[in-house]
Amino acid sequence: MTTRAHLAPMIALAALTLATGCQETPSAPGGSAARPTATGSPGAEQGAALKPGDAAPDITFTLHDGKEVKLSSLKGKQVLVYFYPKDDTPGCTIQAKGLRDGWADLQAAGVETYGVSTQDAQSHQAFIEKYELPFPLVVDQDGRVARAFRVPLRSDLATRQSFLIGEDGTIKQVWLEVDPKEHAAAILAAAKS
Repeated sequence: MTTRAHLAPMIALAALTLATGCQETPSAPGGSAARPTATGSPGAEQGAALKPGDAAPDITFTLHDGKEVKLSSLKGKQVLVYFYPKDDTPGCTIQAKGLRDGWADLQAAGVETYGVSTQDAQSHQAFIEKYELPFPLVVDQDGRVARAFRVPLRSDLATRQSFLIGEDGTIKQVWLEVDPKEHAAAILAAAKS
């Protein structure tokens, strides 16, 4: 007989899995893998989600190698800023490898790519080396970058959201729900539109 006491550890594990968001997510019905949207997500403490047409936050990224990049200095290029929960976890790895494998196409479309999560530089460097990622990862241990983009943090981990910034410095496309397997294809399609 199963009691509530026996169920508590299983419920806690399920809640932790959902909070980290690093498991593979199934494609939506009809094959829509990454659904662009401009509506807010539940639990967004920072206010309404950024939407297409909004100005991109003027923030400085601290990269895994210690370099700094001011987002506004990239005006004139399309920039993908994608938030993911945690380095070297199943869904996050699938997402990063997809971007790596589609790198030549993204480069041809003129897309600069920055992955953002709350792990430290050492964790990011190990993730880059293990999977040969060709793009930089942003260190956001204090959640400053996530807050600027109004990305909710759950258990100190960023939720999986992506922002494509147009050449004019405004948000071109927003994904508040992302399928890690199809992310690169969705970004490429939006960049070419």
